[in-house]
Amino acid sequence: MKLFVTIALILSSCMLTAQERPFEKEIREFKKADSVEQPQSNAIVFVGSSSFRMWKNVQDAFPGHHIINRGFGGSSLPHVIAYAEDIVIPYKPKQVVIYCGENDFMNDTVTSDIVVNRFITLYKKLRDALPRTEILYVSIKPSPSRQHLMSKMAAANTAIRKFLKSQRRTAFVDIWHNMLDTQGSPRKELFLGDMLHMNEKGYAIWQKALEPHLK
Repeated sequence: MKLFVTIALILSSCMLTAQERPFEKEIREFKKADSVEQPQSNAIVFVGSSSFRMWKNVQDAFPGHHIINRGFGGSSLPHVIAYAEDIVIPYKPKQVVIYCGENDFMNDTVTSDIVVNRFITLYKKLRDALPRTEILYVSIKPSPSRQHLMSKMAAANTAIRKFLKSQRRTAFVDIWHNMLDTQGSPRKELFLGDMLHMNEKGYAIWQKALEPHLK
């Protein structure tokens, strides 16, 4: 009987692990860190995919601001929507800076309209919970490894910019054009060897573009 119970518990544990949502482990780690030292309210939350996650010195890049970096994995917009109540809204930030949408296009069925609608869903969720918070969107970047998707990404950037212009307490931060060369191709010198994630030169462009918009 004891053996049966032990096996049942092991199987139950395995099933729970298998049923975990994507990036659940990273979200738990954020919550664990928060339980040890609760981040201050009225800070600036950076949320989105690995371009934020890998910006390890983001606080040093903006020394005049308190940054809470909640970039996680290779997340797409549905993941940020799903976890907004865990890693954005509870902090009651004065600003939310979003970089997400690039990974969405890795699914061939995802169009620019789908990405725009996903962003609007995220925006409305944040706006409903945080009516006075400034919401910034960093434009999708032109990665050399995803150059074949640039037309879709550019269309999404244009539509999201247009949407945000119709909303209060928002900003669209254009990093797209400064990451292109004179021929309109991605500047490879701004990226690591995978031609997807940025090096210090790439982040320097982001820092310069974002600084004027931070409260």
